Amino acid sequence: MSVTPPKGSARARRRIIVGSALGSLLLAGGLVGCGNGGSAGSATPAGTPRTPNVSSFSGAPPSALASSASSAIGSARASASAAASSASARASEFEASVDAETQRRSAAAEKELKNVKGRGNALSEVAMTGIPRSRTGGVLAVLVTITNKTGSAASYAVQVDFKDAAGKVVETRYVGAEHLEPGKKDQPIASSHQPPETKLTAALAKAQRY
Repeated sequence: MSVTPPKGSARARRRIIVGSALGSLLLAGGLVGCGNGGSAGSATPAGTPRTPNVSSFSGAPPSALASSASSAIGSARASASAAASSASARASEFEASVDAETQRRSAAAEKELKNVKGRGNALSEVAMTGIPRSRTGGVLAVLVTITNKTGSAASYAVQVDFKDAAGKVVETRYVGAEHLEPGKKDQPIASSHQPPETKLTAALAKAQRY
């Protein structure tokens, strides 16, 4: 004797089987989706190094810094060179002015001493000191110290003779001081124009106060 199951029970079993299959498919799809998301997603696993974005850096790159430093050094050298050149030019101008003044005083002293009889009236107010040849390039030069020992301003003319070993005057130089106040002194330099190898001695020939 066969028993026919109720229709309601067969439909219920089919619903359970279809629902169970559908749930399995959905679960499998979800797992596949998770796997793809892990490999192609935007998230970066912990510990993975990143390449820095250099566009956000501030300052100059090493090559630019080196170029800037080189430019600064070049500018400093150019400034130093210009300063040295300017100083040299000023020194040359000063030497030229000193030489011109020395020549003027020398001419004035020579003119004053032309008519002086004897050795003059101011020998006691003039002294000479030799200058080391190491400082003069080997030529003979003397520092002439003129001191006004009177009570009023005065000018002085001095003649220095350079003599050889036999006592012969080889060269004569003139120096002077103008408007020297009482008690004050001036120290012009008298130098020979003879070659350094020439053996000479300096002698105070005349000194005139006027």
